Amino acid sequence: MEKKADCERAIRSLTTNWARENGIQRGQTDLPSFSAFCTWLGQKGYSHYLNFRTSTGPLYDAEQWFDEELEQTWRN
Repeated sequence: MEKKADCERAIRSLTTNWARENGIQRGQTDLPSFSAFCTWLGQKGYSHYLNFRTSTGPLYDAEQWFDEELEQTWRN
């Protein structure tokens, strides 16, 4: 199991990489797909970054980081 802080750093960085690969701009009005991001993580061999201890659940926390990196927190 990964450490939450390590996973946060990785997810934030990988979000930027995923957005770049998919032509997604920070703060755009179209909603980027967290589900598509999770699929991409699995395809790239990074799904282990979704395996950490948290009181809210790893996917919840990862989606928050994803939204923050893409300036989409207004939708939460």
